[in-house]
Amino acid sequence: MADAADHDGIIKEEDVAQARKLCGHYFAEKNAELYTAAHADALRNFAQGYGDDNPLYTDEEYGAGTLWKTQIAPPLIGVAVNKPLLGDPRPADLKRPAFRGVHNFVSGTEWELYRPVRSGDTLYTFQGYESVEEKESEFAGRTVIIRRRHIRMNQNGEVVSAARVILIHAERKAARSRKKYTIEPASYTAADLARLDEIYAAEHRRGAEPRWFEDVSVGDTLGPIAKGPLTTTDIIVFHAGGYGFTPFAPTTSRLAHRNRHRIKSFYVDNAQGFPDVAQRVHWDSDWARQVGAPMAYDYGVMRDCWLSHLVTDWMGDHAWLLRQSSEIRKFNYMGDSHVLTGEVVAKRVEDGCPVVDLELRGLNQRGENTCPATATVVLPSREHGNVRLPDVPADLAEEAARMMRRHHELRAAARV
Repeated sequence: MADAADHDGIIKEEDVAQARKLCGHYFAEKNAELYTAAHADALRNFAQGYGDDNPLYTDEEYGAGTLWKTQIAPPLIGVAVNKPLLGDPRPADLKRPAFRGVHNFVSGTEWELYRPVRSGDTLYTFQGYESVEEKESEFAGRTVIIRRRHIRMNQNGEVVSAARVILIHAERKAARSRKKYTIEPASYTAADLARLDEIYAAEHRRGAEPRWFEDVSVGDTLGPIAKGPLTTTDIIVFHAGGYGFTPFAPTTSRLAHRNRHRIKSFYVDNAQGFPDVAQRVHWDSDWARQVGAPMAYDYGVMRDCWLSHLVTDWMGDHAWLLRQSSEIRKFNYMGDSHVLTGEVVAKRVEDGCPVVDLELRGLNQRGENTCPATATVVLPSREHGNVRLPDVPADLAEEAARMMRRHHELRAAARV
């Protein structure tokens, strides 16, 4: 059984101090995600896990006729694919802080995308803390905001993406006692559902038709596309698509038994008195209410994928999503629906690449923008030609090369 003191955990000063010590250090990610290689099925399952049917991501044959010459992965595939990267052990004074029994959630991300992940690629990750900030929250009292940076590279040591993740650690007991968020559960009339269905039916994927830079103007619109109403099924499908939260991925039977004893504080008694994952805030409304939310809610990264879906449908298969940045400002509760839209706010030539800047949003049925975002896209150009992929910053390229060399050294030593 889980100790009540564990899941009523408070933020401890030693954890905050330890988190600060980690800033500026990169470490090899040794956990495996659901998929360790970006094989064709992994790419398809991840895309379909957030509702994307683009054949560039889901069809093994389609990509051969595109600029990329093969099936490639959806932009944010890095959250679902990772093979353990061998690296030196962390020094004893740079262990991760426990934040035991403290609730955490993602409040925003920033992605920089450098290379496509192609069918058959392997991904490895190294990551580290960039900053630690303490703040008073209306929702949960004292919070700690940690910005982490995840660098993902392929089997050749080429950096494919760099993602900053803003993670908020909040005291569950404080959030529960404040009970800031009280909402009416979503309900829909036949007319409401018909309006959503009209949006779904009218959604258009640009696909193989190039969207030329010269044909785009400031003020051009993206979408709308619809998402929801959110159901437990959506959460299950997103997990099945590859989003795993390793090593905290939901497990069952003997695997769950082992996890319960390995990370006891992550398991909290359910209504039947049996310990279940604290992560069930995303599908168990009774437990979500115990941590201060009125009902179960989605993963922030799910909405990040929705935003990328809006952009890739608009830009077409010959373009490249260069950057995406989001803020997860409000929870997306079970039953909530979203309509995602955007517009072009600027266009220019950046480092020889024709790019457009986009502003994006996701409005729920209450009219709230829960995920304001921006993106920058490289478009094909009649004057400048096909898209050119961006240069990887020298410091990231050097660190990736060092990490990959050490990985191979340790592999070779293990074989001796």
